[in-house]
Parts: sequence; structure tokens; C-alpha cells
Amino acid sequence: MSEDHYTGGCQCGAVRYEVDLDLAGAVTCNCSRCERMGFTLAFAPRGAFTLLKGEDAVTEYRFASQTIQHLFCATCGIESFAYGKMPDGTDMTAVNVNCLDGVDPRSLKTQHYDGASA
Repeated sequence: MSEDHYTGGCQCGAVRYEVDLDLAGAVTCNCSRCERMGFTLAFAPRGAFTLLKGEDAVTEYRFASQTIQHLFCATCGIESFAYGKMPDGTDMTAVNVNCLDGVDPRSLKTQHYDGASA
């Protein structure tokens, strides 16, 4: 796995973070949320993600199994990351690749996950 260091955040700048992750494993998903939001996602262990600012600027949304904390900026509405767990129970951060500085998610070769059937 080849991880790189990235920065990112929401549209208005109220939420900013840095993360070490491997974009070679980026995914798209067709679940009811991801499909509507147009997410390209990459996953990192929680320890590889640092919220630099915006803890007080995010609002949480949960749906379906209620296990993923979808956190979006209360000002601009952008969900730049979410907290959850990997299948093995490890704490992880799902990063919205569209919100990474200097990254064009459309240039990535992504894997598709059938979240609509999960």
C-alpha cells in the first residue's frame, strides 16, 4: 500500500483536515446516499486522519444501520469525511476524495461497491 499525505476540507473552509491514505483503493458506491452525493471515497485508519479545524462546525447525519457518522459542515453543507468502522471493527475515516486539495477524483481508477444491495 502506498500512502500519501493530503489536506482537504469543506467548501467554505470551516472544516479542514490532513490525512495519509492510498488513493489506489478509491471507491464509488451506489447506496442511497453516495449515489445522490456523487462521492468518490478513500478510507484511512482513524489514526491517519487529523481534524485541523471544524469540530464545532460539523453536523452529524446517520441512516440505515446508524453506524457511520456522516459529518457535514453546518455552513456550506459539504460532507468532506465520515467516521465509521471497517468490517474487522477497526476505526476508520471515509474521506470524500472530491474534497482533497489538488486531487481530481475523475482521473482515478476507482472500484465500484454495490452498497444498494448490501
